Amino acid sequence: MSASSSSLFNFNYPLIRLRSLTHLPLSSLRSVSVPISQRKLPTFRAFSGTTMTDAKDAEMDAVQRRLMFDDECILVDETDRVVGHDSKYNCHLMENIEAKNLLHRAFSVFLFNSNYELLLQQRSKAKVTFPLVWTNTCCSHPLYRESELIEENTLGVRNAAQRKLLDELGIVAEDVPVDEFTALGRMLYKAPSDGKWGEHELDYLLFIVRDVKVQPNADEVADIKYVSREELKELVKKADAGEEGLKLSPWFRLVVDNFLMKWWDHVEKRTLSEAVDMKTIHKL
Repeated sequence: MSASSSSLFNFNYPLIRLRSLTHLPLSSLRSVSVPISQRKLPTFRAFSGTTMTDAKDAEMDAVQRRLMFDDECILVDETDRVVGHDSKYNCHLMENIEAKNLLHRAFSVFLFNSNYELLLQQRSKAKVTFPLVWTNTCCSHPLYRESELIEENTLGVRNAAQRKLLDELGIVAEDVPVDEFTALGRMLYKAPSDGKWGEHELDYLLFIVRDVKVQPNADEVADIKYVSREELKELVKKADAGEEGLKLSPWFRLVVDNFLMKWWDHVEKRTLSEAVDMKTIHKL
């Protein structure tokens, strides 16, 4: 992706407004700063009554289709307050993103080995959004379930990251303990993938330094590689020049351009805690 692609990101949109929601408290969840039990999260989809499909959906990879319809993403407003939930399918339709301003919670994992090389993945050809682009280690969504709604110390998001590292890369939970993830910050962005699909996410940026065994899931991942800082810079140059058909995901490019290199310093110095800023939501 070239630097000019930043024109794709547009954040001039109103806050989500919901009316007449039926609520059910999740009393078993607790949070020191913002108790979820007091938020009384909605118990049904906040926007869509039925999921709309078209003929092209029949051509969707069976695994990806199941995930698109079965997974329930967490809908949030621009302040990261939970306002409902909806299917992954509905959350990624550009018509819903533009007309209904659907915004969902997401995470991006950056996993480094003991040589401080970053693990990248190339998304599989079967992916509905951004197939075959190179991106950070793992990018996905916490789901609307108790274990992934816990807001205390971003535990819900970290639980989701551990789950998806196993799903996508075969990295077992023992190799990536939830306590080892450091949530460095949050960013809000919008990016179309094609005419039908896109992303509109409030993305948690999670860093972890671990040596792991990787067994990629072909339904999710086409290729993987570890890169040094210099190798990543060369990768970015190739993407900017359109060499070898190489493309980077828009969220990864935003992190590279705005945060990654300075945070990489903290990775090498083992001072990640000094870089944490979970109060700011960066609108990029």
